[in-house]
Amino acid sequence: MANFLAFLMLVSFWVSFISGQNPGLEAPYRIHTLFSVECQNYFDWQTVGFMHSFKKAQQPGPVTRLLSCTEEEKKNYKGMDLAPTLEVPSMSRHPKTGDWYPAINKPAGIVHWLKHSKDAQSTDWVVILDADMILRGPIIPWELGAEKGHPVAAYYGYLIGCDNILAKMHTKHPELCDKVGGLLAMHIDDLRILAPLWLSKTEEVREDRAHWGTNITGDIYGTGWISEMYGYSFGAAEAGLRHKINDNLMIYPGYTPQPGVEPILLHYGLPFSVGNWSFSKLEHHEDGIVYECGRLFPEPPYPREIKLMEPDPKKRRALFLNIECINTMNEGLLLQHARNGCPKPKWSKYLSFLKSKTFAKLTQPKLLTPPRMQTEVAKEVKEIDEPIKPYPKIHTLFSTECTTYFDWQTVGLMHSFHLSGQPGNITRLLSCTDEDLKQYKGHDLAPTHYVPSMSRHPLTGDWYPAINKPAAVVHWLNHVNVDAEYIVILDADMILRGPITPWEFKAARGRPVSTPYEYLIGCDNELAKLHTRHPEACDKVGGVIIMHIDDLREFALLWLLKTEEVRADKAHYATNITGDIYESGWISEMYGYSFGAAELKLRHLISNEILIYPGYVPEPDVKYRVFHYGLEFKVGNWSFDKAKWREVDMVNKCWATFPDPPDPSTLEQTDENELQRDLLSIECARTLNEALRLHHKRRNCPYPTALSNPALDTTKDIANSRKVGRFSKTDDIESNPVPRNHSQESSKPKVRDGLFSTLRFWIILLWVFSGLGFILVMLAMCSGYTSKGSSKGKSNKSRRRSYTGFLKTNARDRQGRKSDASL
Repeated sequence: MANFLAFLMLVSFWVSFISGQNPGLEAPYRIHTLFSVECQNYFDWQTVGFMHSFKKAQQPGPVTRLLSCTEEEKKNYKGMDLAPTLEVPSMSRHPKTGDWYPAINKPAGIVHWLKHSKDAQSTDWVVILDADMILRGPIIPWELGAEKGHPVAAYYGYLIGCDNILAKMHTKHPELCDKVGGLLAMHIDDLRILAPLWLSKTEEVREDRAHWGTNITGDIYGTGWISEMYGYSFGAAEAGLRHKINDNLMIYPGYTPQPGVEPILLHYGLPFSVGNWSFSKLEHHEDGIVYECGRLFPEPPYPREIKLMEPDPKKRRALFLNIECINTMNEGLLLQHARNGCPKPKWSKYLSFLKSKTFAKLTQPKLLTPPRMQTEVAKEVKEIDEPIKPYPKIHTLFSTECTTYFDWQTVGLMHSFHLSGQPGNITRLLSCTDEDLKQYKGHDLAPTHYVPSMSRHPLTGDWYPAINKPAAVVHWLNHVNVDAEYIVILDADMILRGPITPWEFKAARGRPVSTPYEYLIGCDNELAKLHTRHPEACDKVGGVIIMHIDDLREFALLWLLKTEEVRADKAHYATNITGDIYESGWISEMYGYSFGAAELKLRHLISNEILIYPGYVPEPDVKYRVFHYGLEFKVGNWSFDKAKWREVDMVNKCWATFPDPPDPSTLEQTDENELQRDLLSIECARTLNEALRLHHKRRNCPYPTALSNPALDTTKDIANSRKVGRFSKTDDIESNPVPRNHSQESSKPKVRDGLFSTLRFWIILLWVFSGLGFILVMLAMCSGYTSKGSSKGKSNKSRRRSYTGFLKTNARDRQGRKSDASL
């Protein structure tokens, strides 16, 4: 009997060892996985892919699909057997407010599961995932470092509301707000506290429509769609939960994994591609593929094709993840079709591959390795957010013409570029005619690529200088060997305040980043329908562009062609169609960009945190990277309007600068918004003036002397220079007029003529020496008279008499003058 008991204990030990459980420790290792869906074909094919990958990954414990459906939807629903399911009352249409927001079903479903599922009573750890995920290996909370009070989650850096006014409004502990989501692994006790807060905070953020802006939430659509994500983060902050954030577990197909990291979760929420093949889940929103026998998603390239296609091992590894994602879903569909009773599909090369040992080996479960098990506390992730892989190369472009108007803008941009820490090189695309180049003086202002001018269109004769921007980009791409992976495109009338990088603003291949230009209303009306086949893909963007070089190569020519097309469409220049207040077609180039991008279905990530116009009130805590001084801005009685300096040569006239803005210490402190607005305006103007001063210094302009008045009005300088013969016709104020500024301080550039100042110095010096010489001569003469005084007593007496007579005579003269005056 003793031997039999020993045998049973040994068997029990080995069963526990093989199953991954430590003997004697049962309760802490019970895991339950949850994912939330609705009664739609869209979620059914995701469910098939999820469930198939769940089994392949050998995820321990049971799984439950939280199915949110209305009674009407359930009558026609066909997918009840796709996964172990708990039916949840639908909250897509909120029962109290009537708001349509299906994403709220996720926290509502979890609250329902905790209250009504027996599984919730026998679970210690819960893993919460999304339906649009493919598991590649088991997700075991304690192996990831999860503890009670410290869940593990993936990093969602775009939840910027954790750092601004949104968190302060919606949680008493904004300092505990973690930017997390996607993958969640937590103790059941923490979930019981968190779930109702998650739901209530989702409702709260969803109702806060005043703060749906992209600059506050990070939601590129500005529609409050990610309210549920903020509901989670704010609810966790209220519950006092601090996350251990692991950025290595989950990856979006299309992204390149970090070296040495094997992701165990694929989240296909964004479009991805391999060569000419691509996949976007949104294109299959109404797809009944689960119920159509023999039908799969389009087959991607084979592994051997990728090896030939991509020589870079890092990029090739990313492409392998892309095809693994779609192949796993197709394998799941094949098995589901068989369960549905579909006939056996005909043999094909692709089906043979899915059933091969090669594919089985490629998709075998990926186990956690020590580098991937390391997690960082949320606070550390906030402070250190640097990927291990080398940053991609960046090249910055801006377009100008051969005029002094663009030259002073170039001086300002180049100065700020060097101060900003912007990575990579910069190139000025200089569009000039041959005649302009002969007279042009600003060749050394920036690294330059020369471009034939299209200001006067060579075919139509239309005068439209703005077309030079896309034309110059096309020319540059065709004539320069570009080694950068990302291109940042700016305008000349910008001042950089900090780096603009694709990794910070999440630019990717097929997903450029730009800033909002809401006045491009043509994206929403007949203009877009006339000029692009995909008006729904038209984004109102411009100003700053961050784009992958491969996208730019495909897009640049379309940008140029669409600019020509919109410019020629004079019948639709009206303000109510284009938003152009001048109705002159001047913003045709901007529409050319948006329509060209729409043709390729390039959808932008739109950020309100990159650019600000001086004179606009900034959002709290936003560190803008660019000033765009395209519009007039004011601080008190001082103002600046770039258009009023169009004909002024600020670059070639020594020490020419713009009127200085007010000192910040003189600003009113009563309104914080106005104060911050004015401080930014002053910063922009000061940066421009500092750039000009350094430029004049580099040109070896003669320094103004200490005796010259630096605040002397230019008008006086010109008048004085005429008197001394130093005024040349090229400096004449009539031939180079300066329009009046709103400021009363100075309506002309402050010009300190070094030659005139030097001449004035020598004249004053000569006067000083002449005066000193005269005084010395008089002192010498007086000392001579004193030495002869003792030997000329009689003479002194007669001199006294003469002096007395002189006084009398002088008195009589004065009396005579008074008499004359009285007459």
